[in-house]
Amino acid sequence: MAGVEEKLNSVVQAPDLLVTEAATHLLKAGGKRLRPAFCILSGKCGNFNFEKILPVAAAVELTHMATLVHDDVVDSALVRRGTPTIKAMWGNKLSVHVGSYLFAESLKLISNYDKSIIKILASTGVKMCMGEIEQIKNGYNWAQPIKDYFFRISRKTALLIATCCQLGALVCEAPPKLSEALRRYGHYVGMAFQITDDVLDFTAEEQQLGKPVGSDLQQGVITLPTIYALKQSPAREDLKNLLKVLSTQNDPFVLDKAVEIIKNSGGIDYAQKIARRYLVKAKSELAFIPEQPAKKNMTMITDYVGERKY
Repeated sequence: MAGVEEKLNSVVQAPDLLVTEAATHLLKAGGKRLRPAFCILSGKCGNFNFEKILPVAAAVELTHMATLVHDDVVDSALVRRGTPTIKAMWGNKLSVHVGSYLFAESLKLISNYDKSIIKILASTGVKMCMGEIEQIKNGYNWAQPIKDYFFRISRKTALLIATCCQLGALVCEAPPKLSEALRRYGHYVGMAFQITDDVLDFTAEEQQLGKPVGSDLQQGVITLPTIYALKQSPAREDLKNLLKVLSTQNDPFVLDKAVEIIKNSGGIDYAQKIARRYLVKAKSELAFIPEQPAKKNMTMITDYVGERKY
């Protein structure tokens, strides 16, 4: 992964020093780099060539970074991964343009690939945007059905991870059946990753999480534990009233009470169970891959997604 990090550092060296400073700040804030890892591991299931796959591996991470910058503007987020966001340090205007710059650089990186590769990443970008727009449209809509939640997270998170796996396989000329199995694997892992993320918003320590606990509720984003609590908790009427208050004001006491009801409802266990089901499905797709180190590493990452604490 050192080569990917070197490539990312090279790309964020913009002609404008301010853009370079802001983009480098985001890069140095860290991150799991799961998306390029999925891309490279999938490539190793074909005729692996690092120089050939490096541009697309960097491009998918730049796409992800761009969405983070724009998300922080939309969510008015001042902290991410325990570090001040670009929005917090440079404001909304620069943040929007830095995010757009990173996305444009990702397009440059894939411009020399076959048209089918470019089309897949472009289509993924469009669908991710539509997923984010759906989330904004449904902000503070506490009556949102569970199917809308699954559709949203499939667009918001799972789709890009699925694309990382698919593109890695295609660039390294893996057989069509294998690249399709890897795409499905990425989808299932991505769904589990986002559900786990939504659980951690309630259960992780703020210092570990790198953002305030319960921030999804504060921003009017309904997730699986909350959907469950609103249906199954004995205190669901109290929860509905608390959420109505959060729709109009930021009250830490009300937020803490809502988080407490959700945690006591069984919603956390329910969401974790659903995440585990997706991980089982993900591992079943790895059966199409011959035994090799890449398969072992993908299995380890799958386990990590279900066990991670931040």
